[in-house]
Amino acid sequence: MCDAMREKLSELLRGTVRAPTDNTDKLQNGITPVLLFSDQGSAREGGLVWRGCSAGCDDAEDGTAGALTDGNLNPGDKLEGSDAAPDDPVHLKRQVGLVSGVALIVGTMIGSGIFVSPSGLLERTGSVGISFIIWMACGLLSLLGALAYAELGTMNTSSGAEYAYFMDAFGGPPAFLFSWVSTLVLKPSQMAIICLSFAKYAVEPFVSECEPPQSLVKLVALIAIVMILAVNCYSVNLATNVQNIFTAAKLGAIAIIVCGGAYKLILGNTRHLQEPNFASSTATLGNIATAFYTGLWAYDGWNNLNYVTEEIKNPSKNLPLSIVIGIPLVTLCYALVNVSYLAVMSVSEMADSEAVAVTFGNRLLGPMAWLMPLAVTISTFGSANGTLFVAGRLCFAASREGHLLDILSYVHVRRFTPAPGLIFHSLIAVAMVLYGTIDSLIDFFSFTAWIFYGGAMLALIVMRYTKPHAPRPYKVPIIIPYVVLLVSAYLVVAPIVDKPQWEYLYAAAFILAGLLVYLPFVKWGYTLPFMDKITVFLQMVLEVVPTSTTFEY
Repeated sequence: MCDAMREKLSELLRGTVRAPTDNTDKLQNGITPVLLFSDQGSAREGGLVWRGCSAGCDDAEDGTAGALTDGNLNPGDKLEGSDAAPDDPVHLKRQVGLVSGVALIVGTMIGSGIFVSPSGLLERTGSVGISFIIWMACGLLSLLGALAYAELGTMNTSSGAEYAYFMDAFGGPPAFLFSWVSTLVLKPSQMAIICLSFAKYAVEPFVSECEPPQSLVKLVALIAIVMILAVNCYSVNLATNVQNIFTAAKLGAIAIIVCGGAYKLILGNTRHLQEPNFASSTATLGNIATAFYTGLWAYDGWNNLNYVTEEIKNPSKNLPLSIVIGIPLVTLCYALVNVSYLAVMSVSEMADSEAVAVTFGNRLLGPMAWLMPLAVTISTFGSANGTLFVAGRLCFAASREGHLLDILSYVHVRRFTPAPGLIFHSLIAVAMVLYGTIDSLIDFFSFTAWIFYGGAMLALIVMRYTKPHAPRPYKVPIIIPYVVLLVSAYLVVAPIVDKPQWEYLYAAAFILAGLLVYLPFVKWGYTLPFMDKITVFLQMVLEVVPTSTTFEY
């Protein structure tokens, strides 16, 4: 790295970190130069990066360090958190309590799915009765999976969810493949799907005479991504406050739908619920699996709290408790919402509607029908906020282990947010919004996601034997991971057997293609010669540094 770039980085951080008083080995700005190591431990030539001074670092294990600041600067505002003691390290802080944990689970699960998926699930099953069974089965499966994740998350409190568990159980290659697929496809596709749903509901009231132009829908989705990115880069406290508020708002939207449906049922409008239509169902083995995909998309988010374990207060207690509160609440909401829909609309009307909640509002709320699309846009915006919040932590965790670009594991020197990881995910989500459609993204996401959900269940089973004495504050009955593993295998195999498509082969090939990146850049430690300069340049632009726990030597 050239002297000019090093000096610029030093000047950038001089005004943001308090200088020590008695250590001549440290620069005037209070930043210690540290050689950046690869996962094999060999120093990169010229790879000089920066981190906060390490004096007293051993006292900051709980991640409570606040913003580093100079005495002449104004302290961070309340949303940024309190300032740190001099020379505290730079790392993520524990700011997610029980309420925020429940809000993160509920807020990311209740997003666009319940407003987009009901008609798709009915189309695949052809039966009201079977569709209700699948809705409840999806809730039960999500709860069982989340309970298994609670054991994994309390045994290994590192952020990153499946990534951390694969590292423990199987080693580097499977963990890398998960981070490869999740950071490039799964998490950005979630973000893109939710933001497209947000945009559709936001635009539809203004173009009621016809379908909203796709260009307008995509433009609104892009604006939403930028707004959510700004919130998450600004402050962890702001992001969690937004999540709490929007979760409360979406529960209010659910209450409106349920109350409206209850009113119609009291009036005797039960004809659509009286005939389950089991005999007339056209569902096949593959159709049931794809119907599960549709329903599980509405429940997706049950494992999101595991991605931020390092930021949860008292994770051994709050992680399982948040799961036990959040997922049954969502299942109850979904059951009541589906009953309410059928109290107002027929099965064919639901199938023909691409915006079921808006149609519901137009039928029942009269001049107040505008509340429904507004409530749904609030719901989907909150879900997208939570999705990006956890996606940035996955990127952070994988990069910290040397499995992704180093810059993606850095955090802002004052706001303590993983800004590079958040920006990276947002850019990919933008590309997906410009390219994909909701249906194709849901199918691809569900197929690949359940491969890794099953892998997490296998990791739990394996570690019961390889690490029998590891501390487990919460221990799930061993039958649960076996059940979820079998269901995961069914959800992956059944659609392929029923209706083989090239897309499944492309998805599998993309997963395995990660090995072509893993071997040279991670296993053998090859580094592109220009990456160090790019890293330092991005550090200067984004004002980010490595965390204190990233490079220990």
